[in-house]
Amino acid sequence: MEYPRSRSEAMGQGATYYFTGRPCKHGHVALRLAKGVCVECRKIEQKRSSEKRRGKPKSNAAKASARRYYERNKEAVKAKANNQPPEKRREYRRRWKENNPDVVRAHIAQKRRRLRTATPRLLSQKHKKQIRELFIVAYTLSRNTGVTYSVDHIIPLVGDGICGLHVPWNLQVIPLLENCRKGTRWEGDSQTVAPVI
Repeated sequence: MEYPRSRSEAMGQGATYYFTGRPCKHGHVALRLAKGVCVECRKIEQKRSSEKRRGKPKSNAAKASARRYYERNKEAVKAKANNQPPEKRREYRRRWKENNPDVVRAHIAQKRRRLRTATPRLLSQKHKKQIRELFIVAYTLSRNTGVTYSVDHIIPLVGDGICGLHVPWNLQVIPLLENCRKGTRWEGDSQTVAPVI
């Protein structure tokens, strides 16, 4: 591609770049922006600026801008995140948990409270033992097969228009990935009703 040979020529043509063939003051023989900046120098400066900002807290304006961008491009952002390699996603979650310990603690407390309120007071010792045994089965399967298993609530504790209980007949041992895929949806027959204690 033919580029203008001088800045004045580039500005006259309305071009973004021009190429003189001479090195800039830092020795780069590269394209220059019509603003007069060497493209290579600009890359180096942007990288240096980015390194300087890394680790510093974001301003409220930057956070608001990021939120607006996410709202406008939600599907694209989610698709990009889902296409990341699993180890990169795990590293991101680990760093997020380290940086947000209060949110993590609140989430765990909320989950425990939800579990406590979903466990009937009249649950017998036999039922409690059955629940413990299901968790032991999940742990043993995970250890022996190398696939992570979890105890899933067949009817979710918190779901759309439905709430299950933390009782043995509402629990099943399934692979963790399947449990994550299911989320808080109830995939059972709408006619099925859990027995009352």
